[in-house]
Amino acid sequence: MMDTNWATMDPDGLLEGAISPAPLPRVLILTPVKDAARFLPNYFSMLKSLSYPHSLISIGLLESDSQDETFATASEATSQLASSLRRARVWKHDFGYRIPVDTPRWEFTIQPQRRSVLARSRNQLLFRALDDEDWVLWLDVDVIEYPSDLIERLLATHREIVQPHCVREYGGATFDLNAWRDRGRLRLQDLRSEGTFAELHAVGGTALWIKADIHRDGLIFPSFPYGKRNPYLRQARGELETEGLGMMALDMGYKLWGMPHLEVLHHPD
Repeated sequence: MMDTNWATMDPDGLLEGAISPAPLPRVLILTPVKDAARFLPNYFSMLKSLSYPHSLISIGLLESDSQDETFATASEATSQLASSLRRARVWKHDFGYRIPVDTPRWEFTIQPQRRSVLARSRNQLLFRALDDEDWVLWLDVDVIEYPSDLIERLLATHREIVQPHCVREYGGATFDLNAWRDRGRLRLQDLRSEGTFAELHAVGGTALWIKADIHRDGLIFPSFPYGKRNPYLRQARGELETEGLGMMALDMGYKLWGMPHLEVLHHPD
């Protein structure tokens, strides 16, 4: 077979645009932080280990109400990384909220107020940080380990909202209990038999992949109970924060997907 010489066939370069590969997507990693100074060294170390081109990655952090050196630590680390990333910013916005002393953060009675504040924090960060990126990866600061090709794997799903499986130990129980199906009866640990993808009715925020245009179209983290008419609702009053985002995404006509076998590791605490 005769080799094709594109330069000979197209001496003026008119076909160049037709055969050039599409540019790789731009990715924005967003992380709200509070009293997280101890997690930040590993957080930034894991970011550096990502195999996706760093020139296409932007990061944004919003620090709120910390009583440690979170803001100073994040600012210094971000400035050191800025030259290798597309963009890197840290913002501060306090909400005046503290979890009561000796109360664990998962205590049921504090969840409405705690998660309302967290939703506001996520929205503040989103509105400040999102520019021209194609995808947003929400990543909690206490996710301590994930595959270096995490972004490539998420892009390869060709799905618009995807939840990796956050666990405390590989192959173990689901940590992020805000990702569920059937009104909370099924978690990702229960859906491993479904294969690579499992449909969800709500998502968590430990690691969450969203097409940026969906945020631009109005998808936010409700700081108020949302979804009273949604048939997948778990609580009659509505859902907050990431679960509220899941309800809103369903109302907008999108599907939510979990990846039971794409595991990311959460800190043991």
